[in-house]
Amino acid sequence: MLRLLDKFFHEHCPQCGSTLIVCKTPFFSSHIIKTCPNGDYTKEFHPALETYIETRNVG
Repeated sequence: MLRLLDKFFHEHCPQCGSTLIVCKTPFFSSHIIKTCPNGDYTKEFHPALETYIETRNVG
């Protein structure tokens, strides 16, 4: 049961499948950046746009 709940709360890289890591941002900033540990994928939340911007690194 717990493993099923973890699947909903942990985001994974679409290319390699590893769990995304939240980068350190200032406490008062609502800008959130999540990256793949391998550097394949970046997901940024922009509060002004109220959306996520996804970037895939090719190389």
